Amino acid sequence: KGITMAVTMAEITKLRKMSGAGMMDCKNALNEANGDIDKAMEIIRKKGQAVAAKRSDRDASEGCVLAKTTGEFAAIIALKCETDFVANNADFVKLTQDILDAAVANKCQTLEEVKALPLGNGTVQDAVTDRSGITGEKMELDGYCVVEGAVTSVYNHQNKNGLCTIAAFNKEVDAQLAKNIAMQIAAMNPIAVDEDGVSEEIKQTEINVAIEKTKAELVQKAVDAALNKAGINPAHVDSEDHMESNKAKGWITEEDVVKAKEIIATVSAEKAASLPEAMIQNIAKGRLAKFLKEVCLLNQEDILDGKKTVRETLKAADAELKITAFKRFTLRAE
Repeated sequence: KGITMAVTMAEITKLRKMSGAGMMDCKNALNEANGDIDKAMEIIRKKGQAVAAKRSDRDASEGCVLAKTTGEFAAIIALKCETDFVANNADFVKLTQDILDAAVANKCQTLEEVKALPLGNGTVQDAVTDRSGITGEKMELDGYCVVEGAVTSVYNHQNKNGLCTIAAFNKEVDAQLAKNIAMQIAAMNPIAVDEDGVSEEIKQTEINVAIEKTKAELVQKAVDAALNKAGINPAHVDSEDHMESNKAKGWITEEDVVKAKEIIATVSAEKAASLPEAMIQNIAKGRLAKFLKEVCLLNQEDILDGKKTVRETLKAADAELKITAFKRFTLRAE
């Protein structure tokens, strides 16, 4: 293993913000990865502890997120601050709206362009700095994203200025349907319109995670069966801590512990060495297919009509109708 570096609180906090996993899970993953954040993130994903944390990892985690469309052009922007007290302040919301209005009027493509726009007596960035000075809170613009199309729609979740989505379509579309699609994106957090929009890298990572998970499950199943056969309850010996505490409670004996450790070691090694490759690949492919069904917008179950997929809903409205792009932004960890 080499020398294990002590994991710092800062590293744990950083991994927590990236993964949304619990403190202990993050600490354990970092220890296991010898402090390598990317490796630790993989460990957490493989253990299924990651929460899709879309939050920008900064201290200014409250704020106001707004969206606007002019028809063919739609944008989302977030003005972040430190407390919800400031976030809900009418002047703060108005400043966010003014900045978004200017950004949309100028069809800005990047956050840098937005910051440089004239507003009041200076630039947009000056206005944010001024407001920050007035409230005494750190403030910053973030999450600027745009879509363009024949028609665009926007959605501000529950009108709470915390989560917004925008979507673009290739042709005229019923306004209610366009809004429903933007709502679907808010509720189901897809990562792409369809499979083609999911990068090979993400697919490969999912396959790798699925393979690891499948192997771990098959090994665990074999170990549990062997322990049961030996008259040992697998739940009593599933970790060092459990072994110690259950021994203290008198639920298992020292002999049981020794026997359990030997069974776990030998059966794990034997099973891991003889896993059926084809079967694992098949299970992993099945898991990837399930993942793509969940993360691709068109494959998702329509939240307003569970009997249809979003693809079927669009087709029923107009066979030529397509969603060409969408964006979603939230300040909240999910």
